[in-house]
Amino acid sequence: MTQPGSGNPSVRPEPDEARGRGRRPGLLMGRPFGIPVHVSPSWLIIAAIITVLYQPMVEGALALGPLSYLVAFVFAVLLYASVLVHELAHSVVARMYGLPVRRITLYMLGGVSEIEREPQTPGREFWVAFSGPLLSLVLAALGFVGYLFVEPATIVGVLVWQLWVANLLVGVFNLLPGLPLDGGRLLRAAVWGITRRPTAGTVVAAWVGRVLAAFVIALPFLHSWNQGTAPDVFAILWAVLLGSFIWMGATSSLRAARFRERLPRLRGRRLARRPALVPADTSVAEGLRRMAEEGAAAIIVTDSAGTPTSIVNDSAVAAVPKDRRPWVPVSSVARAITSGILVPVDLEGEELLEALRDHPASEYLLVEEDGSPFGVLRAADVQAAFAGA
Repeated sequence: MTQPGSGNPSVRPEPDEARGRGRRPGLLMGRPFGIPVHVSPSWLIIAAIITVLYQPMVEGALALGPLSYLVAFVFAVLLYASVLVHELAHSVVARMYGLPVRRITLYMLGGVSEIEREPQTPGREFWVAFSGPLLSLVLAALGFVGYLFVEPATIVGVLVWQLWVANLLVGVFNLLPGLPLDGGRLLRAAVWGITRRPTAGTVVAAWVGRVLAAFVIALPFLHSWNQGTAPDVFAILWAVLLGSFIWMGATSSLRAARFRERLPRLRGRRLARRPALVPADTSVAEGLRRMAEEGAAAIIVTDSAGTPTSIVNDSAVAAVPKDRRPWVPVSSVARAITSGILVPVDLEGEELLEALRDHPASEYLLVEEDGSPFGVLRAADVQAAFAGA
């Protein structure tokens, strides 16, 4: 299952920890193809459940005694190894299309490839989504062929059977046509290709995902009604857990679609505040007077050559008592201009947000192509513009 990072509905530039880059999603297991792979502690819960549920089947087939628990545990490991291979396929194809991959995380309900941007075309969306199930089904087919050449009633036979069944489960489940599953992304790509509107594809696939979630939750009840028996409690709990995951993923996709619809309205040139340029030794009171006189909405501090060196912070100015402002230089309430807060003025939409997120700050200097200052962009203005949109 892929998870594009652009679905995050927060537009305020935040520290990495607040946006998830700084958090620890689990134990780092390695970096295949340079992609960090983490395993969440929740995986231990589902591994224990799979081991306990599958052990009687192993014992019945092989009569191994306590060793049957180990074989059952290997099945859980093979299942998640299959998930990892599936996610690696997504990530490798995404990288082929120039899409950055933050990491892969294996957790209780499967795995997720955190791809930081959406594919640019429905065709690329299709191949990024389809690569995972395709590889899983290919491995299932190869495992099935291998199973034909081993003795079923042996440990090797059981492990080979586990391998192809695990990949078959991963491949088929992810082809279900609803977000956040890969099948939902395939449906999104199809609707996107037909309508030329990615948002329409997301809405259709997300609502199909919600219907699918409701069906998954209802499945144990339908089964028990058809059999004339009472519903199995464990089956109900598992169905609710899985259905809730699909429902929440579909809902998140709908929110992300609304978020992306608003992005084109965010333009750096339109949101910029016209600045007043003042020397570093100018007092706060004089700086405010010149800003009002020039009809500006921000103050940029310059050196003796007139080069911008810092941006006056509104909060810092407000903290200076009015009777002290004639004696406090603007340089003492300003933030130095670094390369991180220099932003091209013509950026807009997602590109603008990515530039701000890469270097969290309260204000930025928007510059023309030749490097000349155009205006000041405040993070609060971006947030307000997005909320208003």
